[in-house]
Parts: sequence; C-alpha cells; structure tokens
Amino acid sequence: MNIKSLSTRVLAPLFFTLFSSTAMAGYPVNINSADAVELADALDGIGQSKAEAIVAYRDANGPFNSVEALTAVRGIGVATVEKNVEYILLEPAKPMSE
Repeated sequence: MNIKSLSTRVLAPLFFTLFSSTAMAGYPVNINSADAVELADALDGIGQSKAEAIVAYRDANGPFNSVEALTAVRGIGVATVEKNVEYILLEPAKPMSE
C-alpha cells in the first residue's frame, strides 16, 4: 500500500466527518430578528429560500409567539421545527434605532 492510497483511505473519511458535522450543526438564532442569511446558516434543513419565506411571513404577520408557529410558514414542517427546536430563540424583535 502506498502513501497516497493510505492518505485517501484514512484522511478522506476523516475530513468528510469533520466538515459535514460542522456544516450540519446549528446554533442559536432569534427567529424574530434574524435575517434570511442568519436563519439559513443557523438552522438545519433551512436553505435561503425557506429562510426568506420565514422573514416574509414574519414581516407580514408580526413576530412569532411560539416555536410551533413556524409551521405556518409554507415549506416549514413539524419535522424541520423539531430538529431545530434547541436552536430557535423567541426573543422579541429589537426596534430599529432612530
């Protein structure tokens, strides 16, 4: 077995594991103030399109009062909310400074 073969067989799975788990890891985000980019980055299963739908829904209907209220957004189901529940914060939106 040569060095190249060994490094491919050992290092490739290691890098995949490290980077894929980091990419899928969520982090806390306030759904009442975060922009679409923050939501897409923080929540698993939420891409840019769904994140924009969350922001549009919030802008049209006001802040979310519960985590479950996210399911009212088209494309956001119970399973998506459940896998992100530990990262979803419901702090009131901060007023814009004048």
